[in-house]
Amino acid sequence: MQFVSIDFETANEKRSSPCAIGIAVVKGNEIVEEYYSLINPLTHFSSFNTRIHGITAGDVADAPTFAELWPTLNSYLSNHLVVAHNASFDMSVIRHTLDQFNLTYPEMDYLCTANISRRVWPELTNHKLNTVASRHGIQFEHHHALEDARVAAKILIEAFKTYETDEMDIFLRKCHMSKGRIYERGYSPPKGKKRARQSTKLYF
Repeated sequence: MQFVSIDFETANEKRSSPCAIGIAVVKGNEIVEEYYSLINPLTHFSSFNTRIHGITAGDVADAPTFAELWPTLNSYLSNHLVVAHNASFDMSVIRHTLDQFNLTYPEMDYLCTANISRRVWPELTNHKLNTVASRHGIQFEHHHALEDARVAAKILIEAFKTYETDEMDIFLRKCHMSKGRIYERGYSPPKGKKRARQSTKLYF
């Protein structure tokens, strides 16, 4: 089992305004590498977003821009399986920000740990990151990009343990899910497959 878990925080409502990124690299059942950086989004911060993650314009004044960080980020993402909690958000941050800087999309597969959690632990009241983390006794500082990436990684590790496999293809078959993909100027989201219903035959 190998994958890269990511999380972005944004300066405002626009997906092209990342102000922090966290990355956790998993091999086997362990996080073997982590990466964190603030990002100068070159745009304004909304008070709503700052209340959530605590990052201000002053905090990122001397931080690198996304374009300056991209060679490093791309080395983590390209040709790897990438996961995130509510991955549609994080993947749209990648795509919209790459579009803004006219940078090439990475070739990468991805999965959403929120959707996986809905399949593996349907009994939970909701499948927010903090709810699923609490289910597994994981404590963390919510809305810190590295902490959130780390927790998403641990959630997927726990899901593998629940389904008693360390093979991604077997795990996805048991989840009835397929991977999403980002590729040059395009993407396809992960899909959940309907579980086959057992037919009931009546005999007279």
